[in-house]
Amino acid sequence: MSQFSNVTGMDLRRLSGRKTVDRVLKQGNLWKGKHCSVRYAPGAPRNPNINPAVSALYVGTVVSGKLDKSAVRRNRMRRRCREALRVALKEHRNLPTLQLLLAPRSSSLEADFGEIRADIESFLAHVSHGTAAIAR
Repeated sequence: MSQFSNVTGMDLRRLSGRKTVDRVLKQGNLWKGKHCSVRYAPGAPRNPNINPAVSALYVGTVVSGKLDKSAVRRNRMRRRCREALRVALKEHRNLPTLQLLLAPRSSSLEADFGEIRADIESFLAHVSHGTAAIAR
């Protein structure tokens, strides 16, 4: 499992597995931004290898082939959204453990990185203010 430590102590980990991703898609909440949308579910994924006591964000990306024919461009959309999340996490503390599915929009390819980061920051602000409602 890939793990990137952050300055805040919040780990950024990979969300993988068909059943896990399907559960987040079906049962997760949806937040829509200008350049990406985020499906999120509270808590850690149900996996015997994951310690639910460790505070972390489990992140996956979902990009449809309908957005762009070129895999190179779709991967660039993924990377830009993931990097914006990584950079934005340095400023946010006290986030709950969440499972996130980032779904970039085609506008994320031509958008300025600052705009994508602003999208992610507004999502993190939404999540941090609604922490009581999210934590079950």
